[in-house]
Formats: sequence, C-alpha cells, structure tokens
Amino acid sequence: MGANIARHLNDEGFDVTAVYDVANERAQELAAEIGATATGELAKVTALADYIITVVTDDAAMRTIFSDDAEDSLLQGASGKVFINCATISPQAHVDTEQLAAKHGAESLEGCMASSITQAREGTLYLMCGGKKETFDKARAILDSMSVSLRYIGEAGQAAQVKALVNMVMNINTAGLAEGLGLGAALGLDLAMLQEVFSQTGANSRVLETDGEDMEARDHECYFSSAHASKDSGIALDLANAAGISLPLAQATKAQYDRMIELGLGDLDKSGVAELTFPGRGEKS
Repeated sequence: MGANIARHLNDEGFDVTAVYDVANERAQELAAEIGATATGELAKVTALADYIITVVTDDAAMRTIFSDDAEDSLLQGASGKVFINCATISPQAHVDTEQLAAKHGAESLEGCMASSITQAREGTLYLMCGGKKETFDKARAILDSMSVSLRYIGEAGQAAQVKALVNMVMNINTAGLAEGLGLGAALGLDLAMLQEVFSQTGANSRVLETDGEDMEARDHECYFSSAHASKDSGIALDLANAAGISLPLAQATKAQYDRMIELGLGDLDKSGVAELTFPGRGEKS
C-alpha cells in the first residue's frame, strides 16, 4: 500500500523525497523507480520530508517506528513535521502516536483506508481521517490526491474506530458469502445463477461483487489478506469487549480467519475463507 501511495503521489507531482521499508531491497527498488532516496534509517526519513506517510502491519510495528527511546525513530528531529498514519491499527495506538508526536513538536493524523492496493496506486482511496482538524486541513492537498472520497471523522482514534467497524462488517459479509456459495456448491446449484440471484435480493453485498467469482474459481490473489482480516476483526472485538458488547458473528468470523492462519492459508486474500466452506477444499484439498 505504501509503495503504491508513493508512486501515485510522485505521478501527481509531489516531491517524494525518501522511502523506507523493513525489507530494504523493496525500498531500493521503489526509490530507483520514482527518484527518491532509499534509507535504512527512520530518522533520515523525518529529516528529508515535511510530511511522512506510514503504513505498518500492526500496533507493535507502529510503536517501533514511533519509539520515544529507540536509537532510531521517526520522532527524532520531528519538530514541525506532519505524520499521516494509514495502517489499520488499534484506536489507542493512533491516540498514543498523536501524543508522542506532539511531545516532539510534530503533528499526527490517522488516514484510515477503506480500499486496496489498486486504489492506492490510482489515488482513489476511501480515506477516513482522525486527529486535529487543523492538521487535517494542513495535509489536505496530499489527502485529496490520495483519495476519491475523503472524510474527516473527528479526534484521534475515532477514524480508527470507524475503520475497525468497516472491516468487521466486511469480514462478516465475506465469511457469510463463502458459506452461502459453499452450501450452494454442495447442493449442486449453478453458482453463476446463485450469485445473480444474490445480487438481486437481500443477499447482495459489496463482497459479492469483489469476491464471489474468486471464491468459485479459487482465485485468491491477495489484495487484503486473511491474516489481516483476523487482525482487524480482533481490533473490533477488543473495542466490543471494552464497551461490554457481545458480537457473536464477529467472533465466529475471526475464528474462521484464525483457522486459515492455522492451515497456512493466512497469506491468501480474504476470499480464501471459501476454502473452509466449499466441499472438497480446506484441509483435504
């Protein structure tokens, strides 16, 4: 996601000065492609850029790059800088990052993406932002370039809450579609017909459009991994537990994606959950 955001901003005329990846060879390849500096030091990214966009895997990675006491951190020399943090992580991690950035004289904005790698490359992300409104306004030109739909949600953590709910419902819909099509296959129904009926009735959903044919064809090229689906459902369940709310469908959905990870299928796209529901697939396939 981060690489495609960088490619798009470069195409749009923004000066992408530095790129960083824990796999340095990826940063080197991207830097050569767009004319940026590839660095193995987080602090150098901050030194070379006024606006720093981050996309990490989880809370632990976020706390690593924004460490207050590590030898290398984005917070070093961060005074006057603006961080736009696009990863799907816990709301509290975004709140903590904003506080740490402020401590070092910087600003932080969460830019939660409800889209995939194709939209990142095209600049057509659905972008939900949280943080101080003045920081949102300051970064508006970059955010507008990245997105086709841009929404300011509210204070730090709130955009991440909305994103957690978006992904929770998406994952439930995906698992439900996999069960419906899997049962249809077991009954010997024509799955093209079944998907058309779904699309014209209350069974319709966005994931039917994006994942239905892939489930049938077992084409699980990864745009949003099953491992990430598990992680994001977990974020929503943590929020529910804190609020004292029971979410049995979200729990069952996470259990399905956890099962995929156990079977070594976590790198498949979320549509791969159909491998657990279609006859003749899964552990025996």
